[in-house]
Amino acid sequence: MLLIGLTGSIGMGKSETAKMFAAEGVPVYDADAEVHKLYAPGGAAVAPLEEAFPGVVKDGAVDRTLLSKEVIGKPDALKKLESIVHPLVGQANRAFLENAAKEGAEMVLLDIPLLFETGGRERVDVIVVVSAPYELQRERVLARPDMTEEKFEEIFAKQVSDADKRAGADYIVESDKGLEHARAQVREIIADLKGREGEVLKKLLG
Repeated sequence: MLLIGLTGSIGMGKSETAKMFAAEGVPVYDADAEVHKLYAPGGAAVAPLEEAFPGVVKDGAVDRTLLSKEVIGKPDALKKLESIVHPLVGQANRAFLENAAKEGAEMVLLDIPLLFETGGRERVDVIVVVSAPYELQRERVLARPDMTEEKFEEIFAKQVSDADKRAGADYIVESDKGLEHARAQVREIIADLKGREGEVLKKLLG
C-alpha cells in the first residue's frame, strides 16, 4: 500500500484537496481531525492533559485557547504536551493504516499539515504539496474568523516556505486555478501512482 503525504502551508487549500482524493476513493487520514477527537469530550487526551495542565479542560473537552496559553513560548511545556498527544495520534494513525491495508486499499492519503516541519518525509512514500501564490494565500487566511495580520504573520514565519515545500514535493496541486483544475491534477496524480509499490508501510507496521 502506498502512503501519500499531503501538505501545504496555511491557506493553500489543503483540506479541499484532501476531499478531492477522498471523492476519488482514496482513504484519507486527517491528523488535525484526529487531534480534535482526542480533545473532545471522552477523548483519550482529555484526562492526561488536565492532569499535566490543570484548568485546560472545560465542559469535558480540552479548551485549545487555554492550552495554548500554557505552552506558547514555553519549550518544556510544549515538550510535555507533545509527549502526551503524539503517541495517541500515532496509535490512531497506525489503526487507520492497519484497517486500510486489511481492506485492500492500493493507496492512502495522510493529511499532515506540518509534514516538512516535523521531518515527515520518512513516514510517506510520496509527497503532494498544495500551493498558491502568496497574495491569494494571505487573502484566504485573513478571511477566516478571528484571524489577524499578526496571527497570520506569526504562523507564516514558523512554516517551511512554499518554495521549499514545492522543491521537496513529488507532485504539486495548484489551488489558484479553480476547483476543476485542482480536481484534474488530483486525478492525474492518482492515475500516475496506480500500481506503484509502497515501502514505508512495511517499516511502520513491522
